[in-house]
Amino acid sequence: MAVLLTGGAGFIGYHTAEALLERGERVVAVDNLNDYYDVSLKQARLARLERHDGFSFHRIDIADRTAMETLAAANPDIDGIVHLAAQAGVRYSLENPYAYVETNLVGQIVMLEVARHLSGLKHMVYASSSSVYGGNEKLPFALEDRVDMPVSLYAATKRADELMGHCYSHLYRIPMTGLRFFTVYGRWGRPDMAAFLFTKAILEGRPIDVFNNGDMKRDFTHVSDIVLGILACLDRPPADVGAAPHKLYNLGNNKPESLMRFIELIERSSNHKAEIAFKPMQPGDVKETFADIEASRRDLGFAPKTPIDEGIPDFVEWYREYHGV
Repeated sequence: MAVLLTGGAGFIGYHTAEALLERGERVVAVDNLNDYYDVSLKQARLARLERHDGFSFHRIDIADRTAMETLAAANPDIDGIVHLAAQAGVRYSLENPYAYVETNLVGQIVMLEVARHLSGLKHMVYASSSSVYGGNEKLPFALEDRVDMPVSLYAATKRADELMGHCYSHLYRIPMTGLRFFTVYGRWGRPDMAAFLFTKAILEGRPIDVFNNGDMKRDFTHVSDIVLGILACLDRPPADVGAAPHKLYNLGNNKPESLMRFIELIERSSNHKAEIAFKPMQPGDVKETFADIEASRRDLGFAPKTPIDEGIPDFVEWYREYHGV
């Protein structure tokens, strides 16, 4: 059978595809290769995946309803969907809101319609985000907490995705699960995220912008742990009971770390000292994230294994290898 994977050239998508291929799945990957960040990085990820016989890639925008329906019809053996494609980034949503509506809202509806018409589909897993918790001051962030006060458009679109997912699951009895990711980092990571931005600037001797004067914490989660959570979830579709066969889970490290300690580890791993430019809090940002993963442990066996003391040196090593610095 096959798994339809959207965002297949993306950071988490690439690692998820590798894991699926390694366990013998056929992967039908979709990505539009947009230029939100360096396309050559996406192409480098794809080049590694295309060495596998079970991998096929299709350059399609998930908001293109006709193209997605045609692809699904040509692959009737698809029995799982891992929907990771999205317009990412909290701050960029202030600059280009329409990109978030097109990809995160229209794209989600297209994927839900694809799922609805796949006769052999066993489970659809889709990416949500810890940003749905907004400015929640109660820690850790639990599934029972309110998520109706987003502080960024990105967060609002991700919460809307969850609501649309629940609606389709209820109406059409599609087993579906949304995963709220917490600050994912690791090899092949996105250039707009902290690990990449800081490492690049520190190695180049440029100052790094540190917001809220450094008084921030994040539940940094290594991509290898996220992928284990995704696969464990894919293998455990919700039972068709109650209002809908729809679940939500947090996937986080369950250990918030100081942003300043995160930077110190990059300094140590790169053997370079950071020049820091302290800045006020950015609109749409939050001071701290912290995942309550009790339900993920219980239902999925989710148990994050990689602390930042291991993950950051590994990322810096990859960065230097990839860029030859």
